[in-house]
Amino acid sequence: MDKVKLAKNLMNFIDESPCNYFACISARKILEEKGYTELFESETWKLKKGGKYFLTINDSALVAFKIGNKKISETGYKIDASHTDSPGFLIKPNPEMNKKDYIVLNTEVYGGPIMSTWFDRPLSFSGRVFVEGKTAFEPKKYFIKYDKDLFIIPSLCIHQNRSVNDGMAINAQKDTLPLITILDDKQKEFSFKKILADYLKVEEDKILSYDLNLYSREKGSFVGLNQEFISIGRLDNLAAFHAGIMALVDSKDKNNTCIVVGYDNEEVGSSSVQGADSPALKNILERISNAMGLSFEEHQQAIVNSFVISNDAAHSIHPNYLEKSDPTNEPKLNHGPIVKMAANKSYITDGYSHAVIEKIAKEAGVPIQTFVNRSDLKGGTTIGPIQQAHLRILGIDIGSPLLSMHSVRELGGVDDHLHLYKLVSKFFEI
Repeated sequence: MDKVKLAKNLMNFIDESPCNYFACISARKILEEKGYTELFESETWKLKKGGKYFLTINDSALVAFKIGNKKISETGYKIDASHTDSPGFLIKPNPEMNKKDYIVLNTEVYGGPIMSTWFDRPLSFSGRVFVEGKTAFEPKKYFIKYDKDLFIIPSLCIHQNRSVNDGMAINAQKDTLPLITILDDKQKEFSFKKILADYLKVEEDKILSYDLNLYSREKGSFVGLNQEFISIGRLDNLAAFHAGIMALVDSKDKNNTCIVVGYDNEEVGSSSVQGADSPALKNILERISNAMGLSFEEHQQAIVNSFVISNDAAHSIHPNYLEKSDPTNEPKLNHGPIVKMAANKSYITDGYSHAVIEKIAKEAGVPIQTFVNRSDLKGGTTIGPIQQAHLRILGIDIGSPLLSMHSVRELGGVDDHLHLYKLVSKFFEI
């Protein structure tokens, strides 16, 4: 796989995926083109060796897998798990706010974005909309990616905030509301639902609800003297999701049963039916084992013989803030995937799983780095420990290094995405 081609593919994937729902839609297109069959949890599963399948969970999480020829009880499940959501802003119900005829929308922070990076840039919205259907449990559902520079969050000028460059506290309810229009004599009022109704060609009063988020309209690009960096939003964590999907569909291995999971809601704790803190994957593995004729005993053997890569973006050292990193573990962009370790078990890596991934990386010809937090700084966590609480499967936390993590526009390495793809590909075939 050519690294530039793969990086362009990643940027196209992210540009087409402004939210969790469209990440699943984009992945679905790749999977269907590669002959994967969609499954539905409400139906009976009839699976076969060599079969390739996928399903979505509440539209925003996706599980794709292929059945190997060897007995699953012996090979176990090879699982690469990531997530589809990214920090940002959601649009609240009844969002219209009139401020002296300036119309702004009421929004709510999702996860932990660097809010200042959202100011003064063209924004729009995406997500799903529900419209009245035949019954209460069967509303019509539309996915919407509004393709227009619609919003902007204007910053306050320095003349009225002289200390802005000394640091500014941002109030999420006051300072980050996106401006959409200004009323005049012809336009006396504004309705956000009317925008939805006109776009979807439905009656405004038939719109029941929505799950919508803001997104930056700026496309991804290569930057750097040698075009060695990728500048784009949502690298955390669509880069990991993309690498897993591409490694799965490109895999030539016939023996192993391999699974890619894209959970939702990692940025807010994973406590949802489509999140890692649910029995979703546990149930799916049980259904695969059942459909393949495994007994209860054989399924338990399969679980013990399984391994999971918790695949989530990681921190590079920052050239302007070297003091923020551990003094002896200094991962850099374009130097390979990072093994994430923590004494408090916020990552699932241990000595065994670290040894496993080091050997896989050596066979794949991929460099490996390590990340450990400074002992006086509290770090984040991942889906790894959350998922492991539901499934007793050994595994490791890894991720590609990033700068500007949780910014509206993050920075990754071209080489690193190829390294991650090659590492997951090798994992699926051994």
